[in-house]
Amino acid sequence: MATATLYDQNKNQVGECTLSDSVFNVEVRAYLLHDMVRYQRAARRQGTAAVKNRSAVSGGGKKPYRQKGTGNARQGTIRAPHFVGGGVAFGPSPRSFTFKLNRKVKKAALCSALSARFQAEKLLLLKELSLDAISTKEFRQIVERFELEGALIVIDSENKNVELSARNLPKVKVLRAAGINVYDILKYPNLMMTEAAVTEVEGALEQ
Repeated sequence: MATATLYDQNKNQVGECTLSDSVFNVEVRAYLLHDMVRYQRAARRQGTAAVKNRSAVSGGGKKPYRQKGTGNARQGTIRAPHFVGGGVAFGPSPRSFTFKLNRKVKKAALCSALSARFQAEKLLLLKELSLDAISTKEFRQIVERFELEGALIVIDSENKNVELSARNLPKVKVLRAAGINVYDILKYPNLMMTEAAVTEVEGALEQ
């Protein structure tokens, strides 16, 4: 079983935490991370780009001129794509960019991301993380104490003092364990988790 040092908020060592090898110490498979990041980014796309085709443009109810005798090429409507003010040919229409990934692939990708942070020694574990009041200054001091350039901080459950204190820090994000994901783990150079969050994540991924 893998182990990691457990700290308190003042960066004092308070013990060790045993980590599941099946979650935090698996082989890092880059192709799974790539697939999962594509999946998450595609799901976030709005897909609302749209243009009017020839059937949606107003006007053009009759032929612009008669079929024969004018010397011009025959035309059926002035709202065809080659006319100014006409509809757009093959333009975008509202669509969903989402695609399917198997549940096992999602779990394996998340385990790979967690293992990548652990194996790179970019995983920090806290006994607990709590604040008496909402204070960005106090939260920044905790982050600076651990000398982190940027970090994803995962807590086990709702903690408004922590979550609201962190939201104005540009290189820090706080997530609850239920919302941990591959994209955010890879986006931030460091991963900090509370002991309770580790237990919750392991319980979800070992099923």
